[in-house]
Amino acid sequence: MSTTPDAILSEAEASMSKAIEYLTHELRGLRTGRASTALVEFVKVDYYGSPTDLKSLAAISTPEPTQILIKPFDHGSINAIKQGIEAAGLGLNPQTEDKAIRISIPPLDQDRRKQMVQKAKKMGEEQKVVLRNSRRDANKHADALAKQDGQHYSEDQIATLKDDVQNLLKKYEEKIDAAVKQKSEEIMEI
Repeated sequence: MSTTPDAILSEAEASMSKAIEYLTHELRGLRTGRASTALVEFVKVDYYGSPTDLKSLAAISTPEPTQILIKPFDHGSINAIKQGIEAAGLGLNPQTEDKAIRISIPPLDQDRRKQMVQKAKKMGEEQKVVLRNSRRDANKHADALAKQDGQHYSEDQIATLKDDVQNLLKKYEEKIDAAVKQKSEEIMEI
């Protein structure tokens, strides 16, 4: 299989971009001091024997900054939804009201806020590892270009490709740092 420097670079960028998307998705689920539908959207609910995302089973809204309101489309699933939220380990206490579930979000104390910031930083570091693995793979492919039959690439072209990959890594690491910093500020905001 012959590849080109452009193909290697675009594959590395696609991989790094996925890491950012994943981090963004994960950070949305972290608790801040205010209610967010993202906290419960992807909670798995045992709906007639199959694990289903909560957002597929109910309308989720935040009527107040400290409350989440869940209105199931199928009122028979209300207990399964309540159990799913309790089992998710989010530290939330869902209350059943008529045909809806209301969750009051208690304010986070300072220690809990610091724990959440540490968790956000850990998520960021995990995705930086993914970025570095993408760089490593791209550099391996770049080295393989020098040895491949057919098309020949000079050492300068390979070195330029590796520099481009390194610059890509820096750009995406900065995006991760910015996302973690923003989430940390949201968490610490009272």
